[in-house]
Amino acid sequence: MRLPALAALLARAGIIDEQRFDRTLDLSWPRIVTGFAIMSKQTVDLALVGWAVGSAAVAGLAYAYAYWTISKYVGIGVAGGTVALVSQNYGGDRTDRASLVVKQGVWIALLIVLPTVACYLLFTDSLIGVLGSDPGPIGHGSTYLAIVAPALAFEYLNLLMSRTYAGVSDTFTPMVVRAGGGLLNIILSVGFVLAGLGVAGVALGTLISTAAAMFVLGWGVLGRSYPVPGMQASPVVFSLGGPQFDRELGGQLLSVSAPLIARQTAKMAVVFPLLWIAGTFGAVVVAAFEVGRRIRDLLVSFSWGFSTASSTLVGQELGAGDELEAGAYGDSILRLSFVVHLAAALLVILTAPWLARLFVSGPENLAQTAIFIRVSAATAVLLGVNGAAVGALRGAGDTRWPFVATLLGQYGVALPVAAAGFLTPLGVFGLYGALLFGAGVPLVVNLWRYRSGKWKAVSREYRPTSG
Repeated sequence: MRLPALAALLARAGIIDEQRFDRTLDLSWPRIVTGFAIMSKQTVDLALVGWAVGSAAVAGLAYAYAYWTISKYVGIGVAGGTVALVSQNYGGDRTDRASLVVKQGVWIALLIVLPTVACYLLFTDSLIGVLGSDPGPIGHGSTYLAIVAPALAFEYLNLLMSRTYAGVSDTFTPMVVRAGGGLLNIILSVGFVLAGLGVAGVALGTLISTAAAMFVLGWGVLGRSYPVPGMQASPVVFSLGGPQFDRELGGQLLSVSAPLIARQTAKMAVVFPLLWIAGTFGAVVVAAFEVGRRIRDLLVSFSWGFSTASSTLVGQELGAGDELEAGAYGDSILRLSFVVHLAAALLVILTAPWLARLFVSGPENLAQTAIFIRVSAATAVLLGVNGAAVGALRGAGDTRWPFVATLLGQYGVALPVAAAGFLTPLGVFGLYGALLFGAGVPLVVNLWRYRSGKWKAVSREYRPTSG
């Protein structure tokens, strides 16, 4: 994709030069489309059950999404470590090592996700019951989680294969597959809901579409060609033949992935006490809180592209030994991410009352949901810039500081602020503050680490020449 007029405008504004913008856009726009497609699935599901069942179903899905998302974020951590090592080894002309990274990533992912799926299936009611006491939301949440749990295994492999493609600078192929899966999910969910299946219907839509995407994407990662123009077989392939493990690469993958897994888990785990606190204010606040978060996640889909582009381009330049150019890409993508997320957030803030009507009805529901949408849109700007910074650090293999930043922001600041709302007259304002501080504090820490330049030295431990 080429946008010469926009590239020239951004270059004149000092945001990113035209050549770097072209490379960034080539990598990021398919990931942005993919992000919107994936995040829209749960957003559409919320709107559908809100329309067909009511706010109690929206609150129930919020409880179930917490378990789905925390497990998915662990998979994102494994995939993040994979893209860092794949991009560096592929950039250093070591495709054989990159393929071995993918193999080990697959086995590690399955080792994590299969016991998780079993746990969700065996203890569904107990898990959902931890988050609230209202039988309506609990029943809906249990129904959704019981049906959708097996889809986590498919989602883990989707994440790993998508990041493998990103590591070799092909984000178009996974975009087509993942966007197609998102569209299939919407079509199935609408059909099932119209057939009267309600919450079970949207869960079935997610399960079927996630499995379909895995099989299609796996076709290319096995090295097979697609009949669709533009879609390609991955040059870094997964194969059951040959060696499956390498101690050095395995150690590197665990070293890079472990902090990412810990960071993603910590980032999502805070949602459990936040949902519990929101539940003390009633189902209206739980539903509004979740709708705001879903709108925010749609906005942060831009960060899917910019973070992946930063990881890939920074990692490839470091793999080729050009630390100066790696820094130039990191700086440029940070500025670009800020501008794009700011523009998108302003649009959502202005249209918040109308967006709220897509999910809830009634004066109290609409007023509370509009506020959460506006607060969440503001946090999307912070999260977007943070995603670009973390992407650069991740591309270098410097994944420990983002974990520390997440712990500090979510548990050192955001959770205490939310708890203050529960324990004092601050009330729901504590949840607003938790969303803002939970995004702002990690941004400050990660920007400080990025500006220090120490990530360049960290990357030297993982480059193919270091072995």
